[in-house]
Amino acid sequence: MKKLISILVILITVNISFGQKFDSFGEKIEANGALPATELSKKAKEMPAFESKVSGVVESVCQVKGCWMKVKLDNGETMRVTFKDYGFFVPKDIAGKTVVFEGNAKTKTTSVDELRHYAEDGGKSKEEVARITEPKTELTFVANGVLVSKN
Repeated sequence: MKKLISILVILITVNISFGQKFDSFGEKIEANGALPATELSKKAKEMPAFESKVSGVVESVCQVKGCWMKVKLDNGETMRVTFKDYGFFVPKDIAGKTVVFEGNAKTKTTSVDELRHYAEDGGKSKEEVARITEPKTELTFVANGVLVSKN
């Protein structure tokens, strides 16, 4: 009986420690083994394109339909995460939540038109959109699947 109680206590402890609950979008992925988004910039300097599983905090989300999210990086910047083949979306109210996503990262130059489109989707004013006049080279990510923390 003592062994059974000990085993139950261990299982409950492990479940509490590692049983963080997530909502899943896109392909089914697991949360374990994710690289912190704060370390992604370092990896991108070594490789211009690579597959990865990443965890981070959402800074903002497309307010039109959840078709992209921005995740905080280590240098105060953000990385735009889009979703493979425009095949799924995330909730529009997940700013500040922890996410895990898996897919392909790459450094690319985003055109002025695309940057303006993203700014409009993000709810920026016409004046803010008009101030975008230069393309931007940035780290981007196309996710196959996303987990959003329920906490």
